[in-house]
Amino acid sequence: MPTRIFTGFGGLKIVADIYGDENDPSVLLLPGGMQTRHVWKQAARLMAQAGRFVICPDLRGHGDSDISEDGNYTLDSFIADLIAILAQLSSRPVIVGSTLGGWIALTALGEAEVPLATGLVLTNPPPEISSDNAKALTRAVGKRVDEQSENDTFDQKILDGGFDFVDLETRLHNAAKYLKCPTLIVRGTDDQTSLPQSTNVLADLVADCEVAEIEGGGHYVAFDNADDFNAVLLEFVERHIPREPPEYISGSDARTLRDAMGCFATGITVITTIDPQGKPVGLTVNSFSSVSLDPALVLVCLDQGANTLSAFQNATAFAVNILHIGQQPISNLFATKDADRFSNIDWEKWDQGVPVIANSLANFECITRSMIEQGDHIIFVGEVVRAKFEQRRDPLLYYSGKYRRLHFN
Repeated sequence: MPTRIFTGFGGLKIVADIYGDENDPSVLLLPGGMQTRHVWKQAARLMAQAGRFVICPDLRGHGDSDISEDGNYTLDSFIADLIAILAQLSSRPVIVGSTLGGWIALTALGEAEVPLATGLVLTNPPPEISSDNAKALTRAVGKRVDEQSENDTFDQKILDGGFDFVDLETRLHNAAKYLKCPTLIVRGTDDQTSLPQSTNVLADLVADCEVAEIEGGGHYVAFDNADDFNAVLLEFVERHIPREPPEYISGSDARTLRDAMGCFATGITVITTIDPQGKPVGLTVNSFSSVSLDPALVLVCLDQGANTLSAFQNATAFAVNILHIGQQPISNLFATKDADRFSNIDWEKWDQGVPVIANSLANFECITRSMIEQGDHIIFVGEVVRAKFEQRRDPLLYYSGKYRRLHFN
């Protein structure tokens, strides 16, 4: 089957097998500790046959993925790899994780500020950590290592360095309270490390959680009882994230055109200038674009019905203020008619005398070079004479009629 190379945390190469059509809803299958992507072959083929696009990566230090030269196999490093992989997918997947893979996924999703997946399936949550339980987990991993084939390789530093299960348990339970997607926990009834009590404790923390038990299953129930597990997995996915064909809407009416244009995600800007009386004016605009770097030209499109349009037509300069995610109230303020827009915000003047909104993601001071009337808008082309930006902040975005924010850094 084809493979794909992802870039993980710190630039590590993460190798994954892929199955199915990339246009189908995606499923990400994560192996557990000391396992490689090959353990998921049966499940991956089944999910692909059911109309899913399946990605099976090797964790860092496992299989064909890069090892960590500095021995970094902490929980945070695995989480960072997962987030990096998700950022390189075209859609949010259902994530399925065996043991450690599932624990990593739950922690990552619960600690994220925004939904990163459409669903989560994990097997056998870790028990309440004690010295005896830690030893039991070590024995289970060791037994599995002994049973693995020569092709299932891993970096010995993973075992030599150990893994902080106490940190995992604490963060796992805290993250579970904030999980934002349908979740399924699958437990094997014969697993001596993940007991019913620990499973129920974790399930009670998750807002939308189901528990399924597979009779006779052990710690690696997803593979030792593959037929039963795959049936439970497919039923959960089909019920919560059904595969539906794309529903395209076509037409030439204004509503269809507006909605289609809304599929183009944009930043949010506030355009400002001074009216003939010297009063600052401005409005929220997302029709903004770079035109040229030499000379430095940008354009903005203003509705001919805007009550501040004449001020921009009579002015010789204007400013473009790109907003960050903390400035959504400013966007709303400048989109409200008859609002006192400048009295409660910080702003300043630069060389051209137009108002510049302080602490924005970026500001451009522009001299008006041309105005072009097209349809119900007027295009203002400005020459940038000064720019300022703060690269550590994230932009406020607008998509499909709603404010959005970046899912990944």
